[in-house]
Amino acid sequence: MLDRLGRPVEPAALYLKELMARDSSPLTPRSYGMDLLRWFRFLWALGIEWDRATREDARDFMLWMKVADKPQRVHWRHRGKALSAVPPPRSDRPAPGTPNPVTGKPTVGAKYSPATRAHCETVLREFYNFHLDDNTGSLLVNPFPLVRGRRLAQRDGEKEHRNRRTGLYRPTVPQRVPRRIPDEMYTRVFAGLRSHRDRALLAFWVATGARAEELLSVKQGGAVVGEQTVSVIRKGTRDCQDLAATPDAFVWLRLYQESAWKKGVPRGRHHPLWWTLRRPWRPLEYDAARMMFNRANDLLGANWTLHDLRHTATFLMLDDPNMPPVYVQKILGHKYLSTLDIYNRPTRDDVIRAGLAHHARQEKRREETPVPVDEPSYNPDSLSILFGRDAS
Repeated sequence: MLDRLGRPVEPAALYLKELMARDSSPLTPRSYGMDLLRWFRFLWALGIEWDRATREDARDFMLWMKVADKPQRVHWRHRGKALSAVPPPRSDRPAPGTPNPVTGKPTVGAKYSPATRAHCETVLREFYNFHLDDNTGSLLVNPFPLVRGRRLAQRDGEKEHRNRRTGLYRPTVPQRVPRRIPDEMYTRVFAGLRSHRDRALLAFWVATGARAEELLSVKQGGAVVGEQTVSVIRKGTRDCQDLAATPDAFVWLRLYQESAWKKGVPRGRHHPLWWTLRRPWRPLEYDAARMMFNRANDLLGANWTLHDLRHTATFLMLDDPNMPPVYVQKILGHKYLSTLDIYNRPTRDDVIRAGLAHHARQEKRREETPVPVDEPSYNPDSLSILFGRDAS
């Protein structure tokens, strides 16, 4: 992380080095570094030293993140060009933050999301805790404090959090409901892919339930056709785990490999399984895979993500009555079985289908139930007078 003059920011460098020493994921220092850079830029704009920041500065920073617009990323093709030469955004896409008409998922908003703000608050609080423990700079207190009140003990899966406290300026993050890709939409997305590699990737993501990064890390020797498994490196534990896949996924993989090897893609057990489609040959990375999937999304006007493929695989496994949930937990690489509870909650599509089915049943019942009609009848007193009976 560099300052305005291109010099390394020493406090941030020390903290990121600590993260790397903890055997964190390679993506963790980058994610934390973005939050630190946002905070340091805020301090530089106000002329405040990082070790002189107060609680009021932290409060103002969190308020700024709540109301400020996110910076717009310029496409690499238009970097260095004048603003007049950059084409405007497409007008046929939904407005930022509005639901997508195909998927129902909200599009990326112009403001920082509560999850981003919560992550930033946590990172900065831990950053100052680290320097307080290390007695770095002129720090006296953490400008991002915890709330004074303590929470009641609560259970989360198999572990218990006692007297947990949260950040004073940490926003409430709404829990996301996982979404699956309907079968008919998945077929249309699959048909919109351009190469055997992309079709094989999509088939493996839905068949194995692996994370996008995990599947991209597979080596050629890790795809065992005879056992119908692929070996992935798990995100958290970094353990190697074999995951079962479908025969169709291996058929698309073989088609991709035959065409790629003829073009000169490196071949060998220890070489990556997924490569770029054009020279120079490079291992396929997450950003390139995400752009590939987004191109297929654009054909349908959808905004599904690669992680939605993992959700789709989870729903398919849980819908199978012969698939024990504990096996689904192991396949997904979750530590606790209670993590699957979010898949038991009704999704948007489930709620709509249930509501429509309810109205259909009500309409059918109204059609089948005959409307009672009052039949004409004689007055008993009039009949008694007519036939000469005693009216009493």
